[in-house]
Amino acid sequence: MTASHIHRTIDAVWRIESAKLIAGLARMVRDVGLAEELAQDALVAALEQWPTGGVPDNPGAWLMTTAKHRAIDRLRRHKLQERKHEEIGRDLELDQEPAYSEVELAADDHIGDDMLRLVFTACHPVLSMDARVALTLRLLGGLTTDEIARAFLVPEATVAQRIVRAKRTLAEAKVPFEVPRGEELHERLGSVLGVIYLIFNEGYSATAGDDWMRPALCDEALRLGRVLAELAPREPEVHGLAALMEIQASRAKARTGPTGEPILLLEQNRAQWDRLLIRRGLASLERAERLSEQRGIYTSQAAIAACHARARTAEATDWRRIATLYAELAQIAPSPVVELNRAVAVSMAAGPAAALAIVEGLVSEPSLKNYHLLPSVRGDLLRKLGRTEEAKREFERAASLTRNAREKDLLLERARACE
Repeated sequence: MTASHIHRTIDAVWRIESAKLIAGLARMVRDVGLAEELAQDALVAALEQWPTGGVPDNPGAWLMTTAKHRAIDRLRRHKLQERKHEEIGRDLELDQEPAYSEVELAADDHIGDDMLRLVFTACHPVLSMDARVALTLRLLGGLTTDEIARAFLVPEATVAQRIVRAKRTLAEAKVPFEVPRGEELHERLGSVLGVIYLIFNEGYSATAGDDWMRPALCDEALRLGRVLAELAPREPEVHGLAALMEIQASRAKARTGPTGEPILLLEQNRAQWDRLLIRRGLASLERAERLSEQRGIYTSQAAIAACHARARTAEATDWRRIATLYAELAQIAPSPVVELNRAVAVSMAAGPAAALAIVEGLVSEPSLKNYHLLPSVRGDLLRKLGRTEEAKREFERAASLTRNAREKDLLLERARACE
């Protein structure tokens, strides 16, 4: 295996394992900032050793063991509590089980789930909402500050500052590494749901890179969502989010072609949609709607996704219903992105002219200035109206804004089609 292949392997392993690694370390050292530093040290060690020694059979366990050794060195160097030193030392001697393992879905020990503890720690009330979300995306999603910034539509420097301050605040406040109970659990649930959904979205449509999707992120978000549904069975929005992710994930196999190219919703082979995930999603949606007469943000989006899931063909989609649901969502959580999505539904239900009027009202919206889907949607509407030269320019602008190579190719192809 060449050095470049090994580096790509290390990058892939890091994307998959970093969140578990940081979570396991945070449980031991009780400091998420220090846990991330130790994980990064292990990554550096892999970059130094694997190109010559080869990739280990269990790279995740190798990284964890290496990070634990670094933790012991750090504890010795700073003369921290001997008790903590002994705890980590004993942990290293336990070779009867892996360094860390997958937690069984929503069954055995919720509180013992290090990943869930990490989510709630990063979402502690001592942090601002923006800081909670940014930190958790960094720690659990393994995303760069640039990727998080694009997800939030804010400058990269702003996100970097939030993350640094968040880790410092958690350390200074000595926030316990635990899942809260009772009323505190309810209070912190909203930000946790938002974080999990953003992780899922990054896996579902990768912000940057050569791949359209990152399935590992989707899987982790789904797992956390399912565990939360068991932890808070009376919370409708928990089930709403679970429903939304299950239904969206059901399309995964149909969203890419043989060479990884994106396939848009209306062009997908619906026979490839996972009917089991759809059934699970519809069941979660029904449960959420039973628990509350008023749909929340995630339950509303799940209801929209369900309209697509129930349509056996693209032509059978109830677009009027979807447009109505987006209008409801805009009342619950008004945002330019929701309006843009509503415009797409309106274009299918009432024609491109009606939708273009909505989109034109968003063109001057500051938060959408570098949002590639705005010119993409506008280009599609212009193309349908026969304004191909304008459409071509919009698709080219969208391609220039996206950081995802697959998406860029798709948008440039649509621009060429306008010729």
